[in-house]
Amino acid sequence: MNDFRQAFLAFAIARGAIRFGEFRTKAGRLSPYFFNAGTFNDGAALRQLTRFYAKALLASDVEFDVLFGPAYKGIPLAAGVAIALAEADRNVNFAYNRKEAKDHGEGGLLVGAPLKGKVMIVDDVISAGTSVRESVELIRQKGAQPAGVVIALDRMEQGRDARSAVQEVEQDLGLPVLKIATLADLMLLLQADARYSAELPRLAAYRDQYGVVT
Repeated sequence: MNDFRQAFLAFAIARGAIRFGEFRTKAGRLSPYFFNAGTFNDGAALRQLTRFYAKALLASDVEFDVLFGPAYKGIPLAAGVAIALAEADRNVNFAYNRKEAKDHGEGGLLVGAPLKGKVMIVDDVISAGTSVRESVELIRQKGAQPAGVVIALDRMEQGRDARSAVQEVEQDLGLPVLKIATLADLMLLLQADARYSAELPRLAAYRDQYGVVT
């Protein structure tokens, strides 16, 4: 496992962004763990989180010119990732959208840099893929090319069919989805830490029931 993946997961657990217990998902399943990116809610935490996004982007071979953050969670993420990339000597523009078009001032749905060239979508997770599809449509309307999506955690869990939401985006939209870490990475981390010996069988059983073939 890449060092940044392990470090991210340890950071997320320490921050309380990854919690273990019993949580009901939007699909009605009882999950033994929960991921909530909303707990990265201070300056130091957001800085560290977005540095992990930057590491995932820089470790990939996916080319991009602009970062795009879908409203609302993607807005601070895209801005923070742009800063983190600049710290790594990769200066890129970023933009985000409004939920409703503004009819005064600069107007429109978009704020920030123009969408042109190859655009990387930045979000926390992919649940149903709705946000990604809306972002792709907006990017194409502006004459730009969607380059891919980068997220924090891939739950590797079945969505509407035998595929995960991530696989649907990759296969249906033809876009690469970059992840800081996955459920498989999380299980590797738990295997190496005796403190989580009680959690690992529950995650393994959940993955056996709802996991996807990768």
